[in-house]
Amino acid sequence: MSKQFQKPRGTEDVLPAMQPYWLAIHKTIQEITQLFGYSRIDTPIFENAALFEKGTGDTTDIIEKEMYSFADRGGDFLALTPEATPALCRAYLENGMGSQPQPVRLYTTAPMFRYDRPQQGRLRQFTQFDCEVLGSGDPYTDVELIELLWSFYEHLGITGIELRLSSIDDLATRKNYIDDLLAYYQPLSDSLSEDSQRRLQTNPLRLLDSKDERDLAFKEKAPKLIDRLSEDAAKHFETVKESLTTADIPFTIDPLLVRGLDYYNRTVFEFVPQGDNRAQSTIGAGGRYDGLMKNLGGPSTPAVGFAAGFERIILEMQRQEKILVPTNNVTIYIAHLGLEAGRESIRLASALRKNKLSTVIGESTRSLKAQLRKANASGVQITIIIGEEEMSRGTAIIKSMRTDQAQVEAPLNTIPSEIIKLLNHKSDMLTQEFSTNE
Repeated sequence: MSKQFQKPRGTEDVLPAMQPYWLAIHKTIQEITQLFGYSRIDTPIFENAALFEKGTGDTTDIIEKEMYSFADRGGDFLALTPEATPALCRAYLENGMGSQPQPVRLYTTAPMFRYDRPQQGRLRQFTQFDCEVLGSGDPYTDVELIELLWSFYEHLGITGIELRLSSIDDLATRKNYIDDLLAYYQPLSDSLSEDSQRRLQTNPLRLLDSKDERDLAFKEKAPKLIDRLSEDAAKHFETVKESLTTADIPFTIDPLLVRGLDYYNRTVFEFVPQGDNRAQSTIGAGGRYDGLMKNLGGPSTPAVGFAAGFERIILEMQRQEKILVPTNNVTIYIAHLGLEAGRESIRLASALRKNKLSTVIGESTRSLKAQLRKANASGVQITIIIGEEEMSRGTAIIKSMRTDQAQVEAPLNTIPSEIIKLLNHKSDMLTQEFSTNE
Protein backbone atom coordinates (compact mmCIF):
# COMPACT_ATOMS: atom_id res chain seq x y z
CA MET A 1 0.00 0.00 0.00
CA SER A 2 1.51 3.34 -1.05
CA LYS A 3 1.98 6.06 1.54
CA GLN A 4 -0.30 9.08 1.26
CA PHE A 5 1.65 12.29 0.76
CA GLN A 6 1.37 15.11 3.27
CA LYS A 7 2.50 18.70 3.16
CA PRO A 8 6.09 19.34 4.35
CA ARG A 9 6.52 20.08 8.06
CA GLY A 10 6.21 23.77 8.84
CA THR A 11 3.99 24.58 5.84
CA GLU A 12 0.25 25.17 5.53
CA ASP A 13 -2.42 24.76 2.88
CA VAL A 14 -4.49 27.94 2.55
CA LEU A 15 -7.91 26.34 2.16
CA PRO A 16 -10.98 28.09 0.70
CA ALA A 17 -12.32 28.83 4.20
CA MET A 18 -9.19 30.90 4.94
CA GLN A 19 -9.03 32.75 1.64
CA PRO A 20 -11.23 35.68 2.79
CA TYR A 21 -8.50 36.64 5.30
CA TRP A 22 -5.82 36.57 2.62
CA LEU A 23 -7.99 38.53 0.20
CA ALA A 24 -8.73 41.14 2.90
CA ILE A 25 -5.02 41.56 3.65
CA HIS A 26 -4.05 41.83 -0.02
CA LYS A 27 -6.81 44.36 -0.68
CA THR A 28 -5.84 46.44 2.35
CA ILE A 29 -2.16 46.40 1.34
CA GLN A 30 -3.07 47.68 -2.11
CA GLU A 31 -5.21 50.48 -0.68
CA ILE A 32 -2.76 51.58 2.03
CA THR A 33 0.38 51.53 -0.13
CA GLN A 34 -1.42 53.60 -2.75
CA LEU A 35 -2.43 56.14 -0.10
CA PHE A 36 1.19 56.49 1.02
CA GLY A 37 2.69 56.54 -2.49
CA TYR A 38 4.51 53.18 -2.56
CA SER A 39 5.21 51.17 -5.72
CA ARG A 40 5.15 47.39 -5.95
CA ILE A 41 8.28 45.38 -6.69
CA ASP A 42 8.75 41.61 -6.99
CA THR A 43 12.12 39.89 -6.68
CA PRO A 44 13.07 36.23 -7.33
CA ILE A 45 12.06 33.60 -4.82
CA PHE A 46 15.73 32.61 -4.53
CA GLU A 47 18.89 34.71 -4.56
CA ASN A 48 22.64 34.32 -4.28
CA ALA A 49 23.16 32.98 -0.74
CA ALA A 50 26.00 35.45 -0.15
CA LEU A 51 23.48 38.31 -0.46
CA PHE A 52 21.89 37.28 2.83
CA GLU A 53 25.16 36.28 4.50
CA LYS A 54 26.52 39.75 3.79
CA GLY A 55 23.25 41.64 4.20
CA THR A 56 21.40 39.90 7.03
CA GLY A 57 24.58 39.22 9.01
CA ASP A 58 26.48 35.98 9.52
CA THR A 59 25.85 35.97 13.29
CA THR A 60 22.05 36.03 12.99
CA ASP A 61 19.86 32.97 13.55
CA ILE A 62 18.69 33.23 9.94
CA ILE A 63 22.17 32.66 8.57
CA GLU A 64 23.50 30.36 11.28
CA LYS A 65 20.55 28.00 11.56
CA GLU A 66 17.54 28.83 9.38
CA MET A 67 18.46 29.59 5.76
CA TYR A 68 17.50 27.11 3.05
CA SER A 69 20.66 27.16 0.91
CA PHE A 70 21.81 24.84 -1.86
CA ALA A 71 24.19 24.52 -4.79
CA ASP A 72 22.42 24.34 -8.15
CA ARG A 73 23.57 22.25 -11.12
CA GLY A 74 25.72 25.07 -12.39
CA GLY A 75 27.60 25.28 -9.10
CA ASP A 76 26.02 28.55 -7.94
CA PHE A 77 25.28 28.68 -4.20
CA LEU A 78 21.70 29.92 -3.80
CA ALA A 79 19.19 30.43 -0.99
CA LEU A 80 15.41 30.57 -0.79
CA THR A 81 14.63 34.11 0.32
CA PRO A 82 14.44 34.22 4.17
CA GLU A 83 13.65 37.97 4.35
CA ALA A 84 12.89 40.63 1.76
CA THR A 85 15.09 43.59 2.73
CA PRO A 86 18.47 42.46 1.27
CA ALA A 87 16.73 41.32 -1.92
CA LEU A 88 15.02 44.70 -2.37
CA CYS A 89 18.29 46.51 -1.69
CA ARG A 90 20.00 44.32 -4.29
CA ALA A 91 17.26 45.18 -6.81
CA TYR A 92 17.62 48.90 -5.97
CA LEU A 93 21.37 48.79 -6.64
CA GLU A 94 21.31 46.47 -9.64
CA ASN A 95 18.58 48.39 -11.47
CA GLY A 96 20.04 51.83 -10.91
CA MET A 97 17.23 53.11 -8.72
CA GLY A 98 19.73 55.36 -6.96
CA SER A 99 19.61 57.63 -10.02
CA GLN A 100 15.86 58.13 -9.60
CA PRO A 101 14.42 60.95 -7.48
CA GLN A 102 15.00 59.95 -3.87
CA PRO A 103 13.67 58.42 -1.74
CA VAL A 104 12.28 55.36 -3.53
CA ARG A 105 9.26 53.84 -1.79
CA LEU A 106 8.77 50.12 -2.47
CA TYR A 107 6.57 47.32 -1.18
CA THR A 108 6.18 43.62 -1.86
CA THR A 109 4.28 40.57 -0.69
CA ALA A 110 6.06 37.25 -1.05
CA PRO A 111 6.67 33.84 0.51
CA MET A 112 9.72 33.58 2.77
CA PHE A 113 11.54 30.45 3.88
CA ARG A 114 13.31 29.65 7.16
CA TYR A 115 14.19 26.29 8.61
CA ASP A 116 12.90 26.67 12.15
CA ARG A 117 11.03 24.70 14.76
CA PRO A 118 7.40 24.93 13.60
CA GLN A 119 4.89 26.32 16.06
CA GLN A 120 1.86 28.58 16.01
CA GLY A 121 2.89 31.83 14.36
CA ARG A 122 6.20 30.42 13.11
CA LEU A 123 6.29 28.42 9.88
CA ARG A 124 9.05 27.30 7.55
CA GLN A 125 7.22 28.89 4.63
CA PHE A 126 5.36 32.09 5.47
CA THR A 127 4.20 35.19 3.64
CA GLN A 128 5.35 38.72 4.40
CA PHE A 129 4.17 42.21 3.60
CA ASP A 130 7.32 44.30 3.30
CA CYS A 131 7.77 48.06 2.85
CA GLU A 132 11.05 49.91 2.35
CA VAL A 133 11.98 53.58 1.92
CA LEU A 134 15.39 53.71 0.22
CA GLY A 135 17.45 56.87 0.02
CA SER A 136 16.22 58.86 3.02
CA GLY A 137 17.78 59.41 6.44
CA ASP A 138 14.97 61.74 7.52
CA PRO A 139 13.39 60.76 10.87
CA TYR A 140 10.02 61.76 9.42
CA THR A 141 10.42 58.83 7.01
CA ASP A 142 10.62 56.49 10.01
CA VAL A 143 7.35 57.97 11.25
CA GLU A 144 5.70 57.68 7.83
CA LEU A 145 6.54 53.98 7.68
CA ILE A 146 5.24 53.36 11.20
CA GLU A 147 2.05 55.27 10.39
CA LEU A 148 1.57 53.17 7.24
CA LEU A 149 1.71 49.96 9.27
CA TRP A 150 -0.53 51.44 11.99
CA SER A 151 -3.10 52.42 9.32
CA PHE A 152 -2.86 48.95 7.78
CA TYR A 153 -3.92 47.34 11.08
CA GLU A 154 -6.68 49.91 11.56
CA HIS A 155 -8.11 49.16 8.11
CA LEU A 156 -8.18 45.45 8.95
CA GLY A 157 -10.11 46.22 12.14
CA ILE A 158 -7.32 45.03 14.44
CA THR A 159 -7.46 46.86 17.77
CA GLY A 160 -5.61 46.72 21.08
CA ILE A 161 -2.12 46.65 19.63
CA GLU A 162 0.93 48.31 21.12
CA LEU A 163 3.77 50.04 19.29
CA ARG A 164 7.07 49.33 21.03
CA LEU A 165 9.82 51.73 20.10
CA SER A 166 13.53 52.14 20.71
CA SER A 167 16.79 53.35 19.21
CA ILE A 168 19.97 51.27 19.00
CA ASP A 169 22.25 54.15 17.93
CA ASP A 170 24.61 53.94 14.95
CA LEU A 171 26.87 50.98 14.24
CA ALA A 172 30.13 52.81 14.99
CA THR A 173 29.03 54.63 18.16
CA ARG A 174 27.52 51.61 19.89
CA LYS A 175 30.83 49.73 20.06
CA ASN A 176 31.58 51.12 23.52
CA TYR A 177 28.16 49.95 24.66
CA ILE A 178 28.88 46.44 23.36
CA ASP A 179 32.07 46.39 25.46
CA ASP A 180 30.07 47.31 28.57
CA LEU A 181 27.44 44.68 27.74
CA LEU A 182 30.17 42.04 27.45
CA ALA A 183 31.62 43.11 30.79
CA TYR A 184 28.18 42.71 32.39
CA TYR A 185 27.32 39.33 30.87
CA GLN A 186 30.65 37.48 30.94
CA PRO A 187 30.58 36.73 34.71
CA LEU A 188 27.02 35.37 34.19
CA SER A 189 27.90 33.17 31.23
CA ASP A 190 27.39 29.79 32.96
CA SER A 191 23.83 30.77 33.96
CA LEU A 192 22.72 31.82 30.48
CA SER A 193 20.84 29.70 27.94
CA GLU A 194 22.89 27.83 25.36
CA ASP A 195 21.89 30.28 22.60
CA SER A 196 22.88 33.27 24.73
CA GLN A 197 26.23 31.69 25.61
CA ARG A 198 26.92 31.36 21.89
CA ARG A 199 25.72 34.89 21.12
CA LEU A 200 27.90 36.29 23.88
CA GLN A 201 30.88 35.42 21.70
CA THR A 202 29.42 36.45 18.34
CA ASN A 203 26.73 39.11 18.80
CA PRO A 204 26.24 40.26 22.44
CA LEU A 205 23.46 42.71 21.54
CA ARG A 206 21.23 39.74 20.71
CA LEU A 207 21.22 38.69 24.36
CA LEU A 208 18.70 41.46 24.95
CA ASP A 209 16.43 39.81 22.37
CA SER A 210 16.32 36.44 24.17
CA LYS A 211 12.91 35.04 25.19
CA ASP A 212 14.44 32.15 27.17
CA GLU A 213 13.33 32.20 30.82
CA ARG A 214 16.92 31.59 31.96
CA ASP A 215 17.94 34.94 30.46
CA LEU A 216 15.02 37.19 31.43
CA ALA A 217 16.21 38.30 34.88
CA PHE A 218 19.67 39.20 33.55
CA LYS A 219 18.18 41.26 30.71
CA GLU A 220 16.35 43.59 33.06
CA LYS A 221 19.55 44.52 34.92
CA ALA A 222 21.72 44.85 31.81
CA PRO A 223 23.01 48.33 30.82
CA LYS A 224 20.57 50.07 28.45
CA LEU A 225 21.75 51.48 25.15
CA ILE A 226 18.86 53.93 24.93
CA ASP A 227 20.23 55.74 28.02
CA ARG A 228 23.51 56.58 26.25
CA LEU A 229 22.68 57.40 22.62
CA SER A 230 25.08 59.54 20.61
CA GLU A 231 24.02 63.13 20.04
CA ASP A 232 22.88 62.59 16.44
CA ALA A 233 20.98 59.37 17.23
CA ALA A 234 19.33 61.00 20.27
CA LYS A 235 18.18 63.96 18.17
CA HIS A 236 16.84 61.60 15.49
CA PHE A 237 14.95 59.56 18.09
CA GLU A 238 13.48 62.65 19.74
CA THR A 239 12.06 63.78 16.39
CA VAL A 240 10.54 60.33 15.81
CA LYS A 241 8.84 60.36 19.22
CA GLU A 242 7.52 63.92 18.83
CA SER A 243 6.18 63.17 15.35
CA LEU A 244 4.43 59.99 16.44
CA THR A 245 2.70 62.00 19.17
CA THR A 246 1.67 64.59 16.57
CA ALA A 247 0.22 61.78 14.43
CA ASP A 248 -1.78 60.45 17.44
CA ILE A 249 0.05 57.12 17.39
CA PRO A 250 0.69 55.94 20.97
CA PHE A 251 3.94 54.13 21.72
CA THR A 252 5.87 52.53 24.55
CA ILE A 253 9.64 52.91 24.88
CA ASP A 254 11.20 49.45 25.16
CA PRO A 255 14.90 49.70 26.10
CA LEU A 256 15.37 45.96 25.48
CA LEU A 257 14.12 46.10 21.88
CA VAL A 258 17.06 45.40 19.58
CA ARG A 259 15.53 43.31 16.73
CA GLY A 260 17.20 40.17 15.48
CA LEU A 261 19.15 41.41 12.44
CA ASP A 262 22.65 42.84 12.38
CA TYR A 263 22.01 45.67 9.93
CA TYR A 264 19.67 47.81 12.07
CA ASN A 265 20.69 51.20 13.46
CA ARG A 266 18.81 54.03 15.16
CA THR A 267 15.03 53.54 15.09
CA VAL A 268 13.67 50.05 15.74
CA PHE A 269 10.03 49.17 16.39
CA GLU A 270 7.53 46.35 16.62
CA PHE A 271 3.76 45.96 16.93
CA VAL A 272 2.41 43.44 19.46
CA PRO A 273 -1.05 42.78 20.96
CA GLN A 274 -1.38 44.64 24.27
CA GLY A 275 -0.60 42.48 27.28
CA ASP A 276 0.50 39.57 25.08
CA ASN A 277 3.87 38.14 26.11
CA ARG A 278 3.94 35.19 23.70
CA ALA A 279 7.31 34.72 22.02
CA GLN A 280 5.64 34.74 18.59
CA SER A 281 3.15 37.55 19.21
CA THR A 282 4.84 40.25 17.10
CA ILE A 283 2.64 41.05 14.09
CA GLY A 284 4.95 43.55 12.40
CA ALA A 285 8.39 45.03 13.00
CA GLY A 286 11.17 47.00 11.39
CA GLY A 287 13.69 49.76 11.68
CA ARG A 288 16.39 51.83 10.07
CA TYR A 289 19.39 50.27 8.29
CA ASP A 290 21.60 53.05 6.96
CA GLY A 291 24.66 50.83 6.43
CA LEU A 292 23.16 47.90 4.54
CA MET A 293 23.56 49.25 0.99
CA LYS A 294 27.27 49.84 1.57
CA ASN A 295 27.66 46.32 2.96
CA LEU A 296 26.17 45.02 -0.32
CA GLY A 297 28.75 46.90 -2.40
CA GLY A 298 26.70 50.00 -3.19
CA PRO A 299 27.10 53.64 -2.19
CA SER A 300 26.14 54.69 1.32
CA THR A 301 22.34 54.92 1.19
CA PRO A 302 20.13 55.51 4.24
CA ALA A 303 16.99 53.35 4.41
CA VAL A 304 14.20 52.18 6.68
CA GLY A 305 11.65 49.37 6.37
CA PHE A 306 9.35 46.85 8.01
CA ALA A 307 7.96 43.35 7.54
CA ALA A 308 4.62 41.93 8.71
CA GLY A 309 3.68 38.26 8.42
CA PHE A 310 0.30 37.34 6.95
CA GLU A 311 -0.10 34.25 9.13
CA ARG A 312 0.45 36.09 12.41
CA ILE A 313 -1.90 38.88 11.33
CA ILE A 314 -4.60 36.30 10.59
CA LEU A 315 -4.04 34.63 13.97
CA GLU A 316 -4.53 38.01 15.65
CA MET A 317 -7.68 38.73 13.61
CA GLN A 318 -9.10 35.38 14.70
CA ARG A 319 -8.05 35.98 18.32
CA GLN A 320 -9.99 39.25 18.18
CA GLU A 321 -12.93 37.40 16.57
CA LYS A 322 -12.71 39.25 13.27
CA ILE A 323 -14.44 36.36 11.56
CA LEU A 324 -14.44 36.41 7.76
CA VAL A 325 -16.46 33.76 5.93
CA PRO A 326 -16.19 32.74 2.29
CA THR A 327 -18.84 34.26 0.05
CA ASN A 328 -20.39 32.26 -2.74
CA ASN A 329 -19.07 33.73 -5.96
CA VAL A 330 -21.38 31.71 -8.21
CA THR A 331 -24.60 33.44 -9.26
CA ILE A 332 -26.19 30.90 -11.62
CA TYR A 333 -26.37 27.12 -11.68
CA ILE A 334 -27.56 25.27 -14.81
CA ALA A 335 -29.21 21.89 -14.14
CA HIS A 336 -29.74 19.82 -17.30
CA LEU A 337 -30.83 16.39 -18.47
CA GLY A 338 -30.06 14.75 -21.78
CA LEU A 339 -27.43 15.19 -24.49
CA GLU A 340 -29.11 18.11 -26.25
CA ALA A 341 -29.73 19.91 -22.95
CA GLY A 342 -26.07 19.42 -22.03
CA ARG A 343 -24.93 21.07 -25.25
CA GLU A 344 -27.36 23.92 -24.72
CA SER A 345 -26.03 24.36 -21.17
CA ILE A 346 -22.52 24.90 -22.54
CA ARG A 347 -23.78 27.53 -25.03
CA LEU A 348 -25.94 29.26 -22.42
CA ALA A 349 -23.20 29.31 -19.75
CA SER A 350 -20.83 30.93 -22.25
CA ALA A 351 -23.41 33.62 -23.07
CA LEU A 352 -24.03 34.33 -19.38
CA ARG A 353 -20.31 34.62 -18.59
CA LYS A 354 -19.91 37.10 -21.44
CA ASN A 355 -22.46 39.17 -19.54
CA LYS A 356 -20.21 38.93 -16.45
CA LEU A 357 -22.55 36.50 -14.68
CA SER A 358 -20.69 33.73 -12.84
CA THR A 359 -22.14 30.39 -13.89
CA VAL A 360 -21.51 26.71 -13.24
CA ILE A 361 -23.02 23.71 -15.01
CA GLY A 362 -24.33 20.63 -13.24
CA GLU A 363 -22.75 17.26 -13.95
CA SER A 364 -24.35 15.26 -16.73
CA THR A 365 -23.73 12.02 -14.81
CA ARG A 366 -26.11 13.13 -12.05
CA SER A 367 -29.87 13.08 -12.09
CA LEU A 368 -31.79 16.32 -12.42
CA LYS A 369 -32.95 15.91 -8.83
CA ALA A 370 -29.36 15.55 -7.58
CA GLN A 371 -28.26 18.60 -9.55
CA LEU A 372 -31.07 20.66 -8.01
CA ARG A 373 -30.02 19.54 -4.52
CA LYS A 374 -26.49 20.69 -5.34
CA ALA A 375 -27.80 24.06 -6.56
CA ASN A 376 -29.82 24.54 -3.39
CA ALA A 377 -26.87 23.62 -1.14
CA SER A 378 -24.36 25.81 -2.97
CA GLY A 379 -26.19 29.07 -2.27
CA VAL A 380 -26.57 30.31 -5.85
CA GLN A 381 -29.07 33.05 -6.62
CA ILE A 382 -30.64 31.51 -9.71
CA THR A 383 -31.02 28.00 -11.10
CA ILE A 384 -31.73 27.36 -14.77
CA ILE A 385 -33.40 24.02 -15.49
CA ILE A 386 -33.21 22.47 -18.97
CA GLY A 387 -34.84 19.06 -19.25
CA GLU A 388 -35.88 17.08 -22.30
CA GLU A 389 -39.36 18.65 -22.30
CA GLU A 390 -37.90 22.17 -22.15
CA MET A 391 -35.56 21.35 -25.03
CA SER A 392 -38.49 20.15 -27.14
CA ARG A 393 -40.16 23.53 -26.57
CA GLY A 394 -36.92 25.55 -27.00
CA THR A 395 -37.22 26.95 -23.46
CA ALA A 396 -35.63 26.82 -20.01
CA ILE A 397 -37.00 27.33 -16.51
CA ILE A 398 -35.58 30.19 -14.42
CA LYS A 399 -35.88 29.64 -10.69
CA SER A 400 -34.96 32.29 -8.12
CA MET A 401 -33.32 30.60 -5.12
CA ARG A 402 -33.40 33.49 -2.68
CA THR A 403 -36.91 34.90 -3.08
CA ASP A 404 -40.40 33.48 -3.12
CA GLN A 405 -40.84 34.69 -6.70
CA ALA A 406 -42.48 32.02 -8.88
CA GLN A 407 -40.29 30.25 -11.41
CA VAL A 408 -40.77 31.28 -15.04
CA GLU A 409 -40.25 29.55 -18.37
CA ALA A 410 -38.68 31.56 -21.17
CA PRO A 411 -37.27 30.97 -24.68
CA LEU A 412 -33.63 29.90 -24.65
CA ASN A 413 -32.44 32.90 -26.66
CA THR A 414 -33.91 35.31 -24.07
CA ILE A 415 -32.50 33.64 -20.94
CA PRO A 416 -29.51 36.02 -20.43
CA SER A 417 -31.67 39.15 -20.73
CA GLU A 418 -34.39 37.64 -18.49
CA ILE A 419 -31.84 36.84 -15.79
CA ILE A 420 -30.30 40.31 -15.96
CA LYS A 421 -33.79 41.81 -15.49
CA LEU A 422 -34.45 39.46 -12.57
CA LEU A 423 -31.16 40.32 -10.86
CA ASN A 424 -31.70 44.05 -11.35
CA HIS A 425 -35.22 43.71 -9.91
CA LYS A 426 -33.86 41.93 -6.84
CA SER A 427 -31.22 44.63 -6.41
CA ASP A 428 -33.90 47.36 -6.60
CA MET A 429 -35.97 45.52 -4.00
CA LEU A 430 -33.01 45.36 -1.61
CA THR A 431 -32.28 49.06 -2.10
CA GLN A 432 -35.95 49.92 -1.47
CA GLU A 433 -36.00 47.76 1.67
CA PHE A 434 -32.81 49.46 2.96
CA SER A 435 -34.28 52.92 2.33
CA THR A 436 -37.46 51.96 4.21
CA ASN A 437 -35.44 50.74 7.20
CA GLU A 438 -33.49 53.99 7.23
